[in-house]
Amino acid sequence: MKTAKIYQYQLPMDSGVILREQRLQQRDGLVIELSDGIHTARGEVAPLPEFSQETLEQAREDLISLTQSWLNNEELDLDSNCPSVAFGFSMALLELEKQLPQEGNYQAAPLCSGDPDDLVVKLNEMSGKKIAKIKVGLYEPIRDGMVVNMFLELISDLSLRLDANRGWTTKKAEQFANYVHPQFRSRIEFLEEPCTTPEESLAFSKATNIAIAWDETVRDDGFTVETQEGVTAIVIKPTLVGSVEKCISLIEQAHQLGMQAVISSSIESSLALTQLARLAAWKTPETIPGLDTIDLFKMQLDTSWPNCDLPVAQLADLEVIWEN
Repeated sequence: MKTAKIYQYQLPMDSGVILREQRLQQRDGLVIELSDGIHTARGEVAPLPEFSQETLEQAREDLISLTQSWLNNEELDLDSNCPSVAFGFSMALLELEKQLPQEGNYQAAPLCSGDPDDLVVKLNEMSGKKIAKIKVGLYEPIRDGMVVNMFLELISDLSLRLDANRGWTTKKAEQFANYVHPQFRSRIEFLEEPCTTPEESLAFSKATNIAIAWDETVRDDGFTVETQEGVTAIVIKPTLVGSVEKCISLIEQAHQLGMQAVISSSIESSLALTQLARLAAWKTPETIPGLDTIDLFKMQLDTSWPNCDLPVAQLADLEVIWEN
């Protein structure tokens, strides 16, 4: 007999987490728990403020409706739902059907979110290829260029992933590029969405020989994976994209064209983050995922991230907002 529960959580965040113009003091989300009478599985539904198209309230209504359809054995069209709901519910189904491998890729590309010295420590602890991620576009582009130069000069075997979140005008992107030494540009693995529009970003890449990656563009209506000069990767944030099946389709399209597909976090709790690490090991085994966000939290949820000492909140302590 099928049963389902929906929990709601609130997890405290590090005080320094800022999304665009908003300080994120706590992470709010939902956990869907499905049971087929023998096995139980969970998925996380957590729209990301400032980035998701849906609010938590909209996701909650959508999730309840979808869960009821599943309980009634109706045919499901997951991606007709909110992206965060499609992702969380599809992940729960994948777990319930024992289709998600247990092995995870927990070697996340470390994110420089504050003190550069912290990043150097993390990189020194990494084995194999050293890749880190730096957010750019928050300060003056000249400063960003100087920071990139500093890291690439300091650590000779380092490659960088940069993310501008469409934050630069063409002029500011050019200013950034002018401060990155030409001999270092090939060690920028990619720069995510440097300019306001995809067309401007493509022109930037052509002019500077700095590789770019699509992130926000992946979520634009009508997006298709195609070969474009300068584009070497797509970044997939499942909470913002949709169902696991949709994400896998994008990954396979990218691989067929010789592009990287990078599975990345939308600041999910440790519950979803560990599932993303398992998805990454399964579908992008040659690529380090972008999942270095657990340190932005003050608490984990249900499932511990390896080698993380943060306390773990249990589902039994959460509010059940719906069950059937």
